[in-house]
Order: sequence, then C-alpha cells, then structure tokens
Amino acid sequence: MADHSIQGKVVLIAGGAKNLGGLIARDLAAQGAAAVAVHYNSNSSKAEADKTVAALQELGAKAVALQADLTRAGAVEKLFADAVAAVGKPDIAINTVGKVLKKPMVEISEAEYDEMMAVNAKSAFFFIKEAGRHLNDNGKICTIVTSLLGAFTPFYAAYAGGKAPVEHFTRAAAKELGERGISVTAVGPGPMDTPFFYPAEGQDAVNYHKTAAALSPFSKTGLTDIEDVVPFIRHLVSDGWWITGQTLLINGGYTTK
Repeated sequence: MADHSIQGKVVLIAGGAKNLGGLIARDLAAQGAAAVAVHYNSNSSKAEADKTVAALQELGAKAVALQADLTRAGAVEKLFADAVAAVGKPDIAINTVGKVLKKPMVEISEAEYDEMMAVNAKSAFFFIKEAGRHLNDNGKICTIVTSLLGAFTPFYAAYAGGKAPVEHFTRAAAKELGERGISVTAVGPGPMDTPFFYPAEGQDAVNYHKTAAALSPFSKTGLTDIEDVVPFIRHLVSDGWWITGQTLLINGGYTTK
C-alpha cells in the first residue's frame, strides 16, 4: 500500500513565499517533509521567500527559493525542472497563485481580462500539467481557488471566472492521473485575512465579509484565517488522498454549492 504520509516527501509550492503559501510550506516542513521548493513571482517577494526558506531549514527540511512568472507555460516547465534539480522529484505540488479584481464587467478592459485569465486559469492549467509530468506516482496536486465559485454575486466576474476553469482542470487531471495513484484537488477559501484582500475591497465590503460566514463570530477576524485553511491542505496531500477531482470550499459557512 502506498505511503501517504508527509514524512520524507518532496514538496513544490507555487506562491509559497508568504501568506497562505508560506504557512503551508512551514506546516508541511513541521510534518516532516524532507524538502520544499518555494516559488515566488517577482523580486518584491524575494525577501519573504528567503525568510520562508530559512524557516524551513530551521525545521530540518532542505529548501530552495525559485522565481518564475507562471503566466508563461515555458516558465512553469522551467520551475518544475529547476525544482527537480534542486530538491528532487516532487511528491506534492500545491499552487496558491492568484490575483483578485473587483470591478463591474462593463468596466473591465481586455488587458485586465487577459491578465486575470493568465494568472488564475492559464498558470493553474500549466502547473497541473507539469505536476502530472514530474510528480512521483501516488503524488498529490492541490490548487487554491475561491469560495466565490459558490456565490451569486456581482463584480468578481474576472476573478471568480478565472478560477472557475480550475474546477474542470482538477476533474480532468484526477481522471487522467488516477492510474498513477495521483490525487488532484482544489480548495476555495473564503475571504482571507491577508494583505491581498483589503486593497480590492471598500470598507463597507470588508465589514460585510467579516460577518457573512456562519462561523464569523468565532473567527479572530471574522474572515477566513489562513491557519484554518492549512489543516485541510495538509489532509488532502496526505491521508486525505482518497478525495480526488473535488473542489472543497473552506470558509466557515460563507458560501456553499
């Protein structure tokens, strides 16, 4: 029977420098991951990536930071090749990359649309593709999407619309890679208390989101805290391997399907 523990496994995390990705990296290292490749997008995130790498090394994991613009297929291919060269073939590949745009459809430009689709859909497609090519058998692939996939709401057409294709990428990859024992999942957190959330929202919207989840009164911020998402990621990439082809909304009762 396959070993689905995290102990001794090699991990690649896209967007792993900070926030949710950085916490996932630290959590998996604390659970015994042997090596973690931490991807970051641009020079503005390099210091955070280096800080995360240092924290992982303190936890006993081999760690490396790798920069790439994942909106280009060739860059995703190179990221996996560089990760394999640096830390070995991954057993676990997690993609936390995303970009938020809150704007009425009638105001969204073609350039904005193209950027949102490139960051949220294209990068996810090629990340899953390269994970399928490079992961060891019995590996795990997980993509972060959004709980807005279960919402009936205005202004997020380009963001939620860009994440929506990942649900089918996940289903298709789960079917195609299942014969190798690879599970493929997506996780849609609710609005998260991170620096990415607040610039996209006005104060009235922030106040609404902080009270919108059924369990908001029991959250320290009212929002989805990254600490509440990480245990589900840990489960999906280990003992929860039997869940595949699914999108799980982790949001304290913010939305459902």
